[in-house]
Amino acid sequence: MENKLNCIIIHGCPSSKESTMNPETRTYDKHWIPWIKKELLLKGIKTETPSMPNPWEPNYEAFKKEFGKYQVSENTILIGHSCGCAFLVRWLGELKQKIKKLILVAPWKIPSENDISRENFYMFPIDETINSRVEGIVIFTSDNEREDGKKSVEIYKKSLNSKIIELKGKGHYKYSDMGTEEFPELLEEIK
Repeated sequence: MENKLNCIIIHGCPSSKESTMNPETRTYDKHWIPWIKKELLLKGIKTETPSMPNPWEPNYEAFKKEFGKYQVSENTILIGHSCGCAFLVRWLGELKQKIKKLILVAPWKIPSENDISRENFYMFPIDETINSRVEGIVIFTSDNEREDGKKSVEIYKKSLNSKIIELKGKGHYKYSDMGTEEFPELLEEIK
């Protein structure tokens, strides 16, 4: 059994396919993700950032198949952004996997109206036994997050014994909201 820390970061889900096609211009797998990956690698923490299939139409089974390619153990830190949080919480509840830490950044759990793929993706019961298999759960939110984002945090908070960190002016933790790729508060929570 390897006891070296590793980290897997699951990106969020863009609202449209067009903005996601070009790896150079798409943003859903950018924002703070490349920065935190670089910082963790410099600290000797193996960090992976899988590219989830068709994230503009998230499908749990497709995400699960891709995620299955990565090694998760009790020494793993899982980080999700937006819809990536929903995937990780559902996966942890389903597979009953022990991990080191779960960090949810701007978690989302409320589907848009008439969006069947997101409804299927977000509408699952949160398994409260996750608390017994994770050493620590942290949720990052912001004072100026959108209303459904704030409601989503409340939904997760009811079931998960988590530390809530509300930062000022970070919005949905996208580059356009944060004005930077750096996210030192997240790095501090990983240490």
